[in-house]
Amino acid sequence: MRNQPPFLRFLGIAGLLNGQAVNGQDIARDASVPRSTVDVYFSILEDTLLGHFLPAYRPKVKIREQARSKFYWFDPGVARAAAGLLRDPLERAWAGNALEALVFHELRVFNHTQNKERPIAYYRTGSGAEIDFVVETKNRQGVSPPHVVCIEVKLSKKWERKWEQPMRSLRGHDDIVVEKMFGVYTGERGYHFDGLDVLPVLEFLKRLHEGEVY
Repeated sequence: MRNQPPFLRFLGIAGLLNGQAVNGQDIARDASVPRSTVDVYFSILEDTLLGHFLPAYRPKVKIREQARSKFYWFDPGVARAAAGLLRDPLERAWAGNALEALVFHELRVFNHTQNKERPIAYYRTGSGAEIDFVVETKNRQGVSPPHVVCIEVKLSKKWERKWEQPMRSLRGHDDIVVEKMFGVYTGERGYHFDGLDVLPVLEFLKRLHEGEVY
């Protein structure tokens, strides 16, 4: 029978880390359990469909890359309950992670229901520049570089051009082909900036399920 007290401690920590990169060693220390136990606990969450890992994308470009996976709960409300935050005010950072979780799970649903089965990841360099989602639409084959679609999600009514930089930087590398770039935000208007489509959330999801994203 599973030892509930340490598992409950783990749940509280995992709930706080919704949408963030997972450091198993730190979680093990905070939950007072062995590192291997953390892996078992996360596998329980995955097996019961309470959450899914988003791996780090490693395209082998010539810069230092972030390797830790992120974990997204299937429902941010459940994550808040696990973290004991249901009665606390909703912070903007948490709401932003919740929006990312929505887009992530919609990508997963489309990927599965349309038999795409394309790898979905996030990308982060050593300097901290991040792309929320990178969908690999064509695998690397010999000297042929991989092809990807990049998606950046922002909880904002106004799109800021500086958010495009990580995607445009990745597009500048010779050993990867960025086919499309999307900015997803909570504003009401769509924009097109030099190869980048900025779309309201619902419009992006509509295009996704119509097969226009990848």
